[in-house]
Amino acid sequence: MSKAGPSFTCSSCGAAHRKWAGRCDACGAWNSIIEEAPLSAGPKALGGKGRTIALTDLATEEAPPPRASSGIDELDRVLGGGLVPASAILVGGDPGIGKSTLLLQAAASFARKGLKCLYISGEEASAQVRMRAQRLGLANAPVALGAETNLRDILTTLETERPGLAIIDSIQTMWLDNIEAAPGSVSQVRGAAHELVTFAKKRGVAIIIVGHVTKDGQIAGPRVVEHMVDTVLYFEGERGHQFRILRAVKNRFGPADEIGVFEMTGGGLAQVLNPSALFLSERGQPSPGSAVFAGIEGTRPVLTEIQALVAPSPLGTPRRTVVGLDSGRLSTILAVLEARCGIPFTGLDVFLNVAGGMRITEPAADLALAAALVSAREDVAIPAECVLFGEISLSGALRPVGQTENRLKEAAKLGFSQAIAPSRSKLAAVEGMSVRDMPDLTAFVGEMFGAG
Repeated sequence: MSKAGPSFTCSSCGAAHRKWAGRCDACGAWNSIIEEAPLSAGPKALGGKGRTIALTDLATEEAPPPRASSGIDELDRVLGGGLVPASAILVGGDPGIGKSTLLLQAAASFARKGLKCLYISGEEASAQVRMRAQRLGLANAPVALGAETNLRDILTTLETERPGLAIIDSIQTMWLDNIEAAPGSVSQVRGAAHELVTFAKKRGVAIIIVGHVTKDGQIAGPRVVEHMVDTVLYFEGERGHQFRILRAVKNRFGPADEIGVFEMTGGGLAQVLNPSALFLSERGQPSPGSAVFAGIEGTRPVLTEIQALVAPSPLGTPRRTVVGLDSGRLSTILAVLEARCGIPFTGLDVFLNVAGGMRITEPAADLALAAALVSAREDVAIPAECVLFGEISLSGALRPVGQTENRLKEAAKLGFSQAIAPSRSKLAAVEGMSVRDMPDLTAFVGEMFGAG
């Protein structure tokens, strides 16, 4: 049998190639194709016959994994109720957004509750981490601190200390001495992540790995790292806002898309138990272009304000500026308003913003987005006591969305008394809330603004 030759794989999408190329034909990524070592010849190369795997049926009952609470409710919520032993967690975020601050606070909180914690920094010296801990008031927390980048030494230390939680900051600085590549390269990141995850599963140690993100907002390195770990968290926020959002995009032990909201203060990150009230705290008298959206983030209802500004454009091609929403969704809503409701935005600059630095990806925001746009264009304010939610189809129809009762309860709790929702929604009676159902976008625009 001929010897297997080298293969080439795209680190972004995993597509296989026969030879190296600068650009992946499958996903279009540049410089993402790496050489893979050939596979072994099969069981014979591993020493003969393998062992039989123990099998169970689907009716087998197992106790749920025990969880350790950090005492930080927002962090526990995103983790699915607490930290699971032997779990591997990947935390990504922009440089300077507060990842190290959050994890140092989390390590101190876990340690004060009796969990043995190690914090290994590959980017800062131990003295720098201690200075941050003193600034955050954590100098007396029983957290063991180390500064090292050699993964072999780190794993030996973890084997000796046997902590309950180890934090590695960051994976891009770690290096394996048996891989001939620079730290931060694809092979080093993948190899280091594999060793850490394997150690976590074999020794029952929960490991949190910090990862940098690229300019596109994705965690740097091969995507296979995200598949290796149990949980992937993104720490998001705008530099100009004090709010930070910890979002779970993958979680084997809890709901995905759950969020935890924090506020950056002089003493570190403070958790925000009622984000809706905080996002709407600076909302004054009703003004044209403002609409309140009752959304769902994970299992939590969150109310946010969508702001729009429409002005005549001096340019041949009007500007479309979006912060906190998908720009493609804005283009779709503008097209539907013009085609189905007869409201043109030709020759007008459109600026759209989500207050507080929040980012909305839910399609249920379509109705609030359209309301803010028409309100700004017609210079008519939406009533201050009104919230909106609903998905808009290309035909202009309003489609119902899920968890209507939770949205209405959150709105009523914050003092709103009126909601506009699509017809055929599964509405439940909520004390203090009156719901106006709308069949389509044309009826909504005509009733609310007298336009269309």
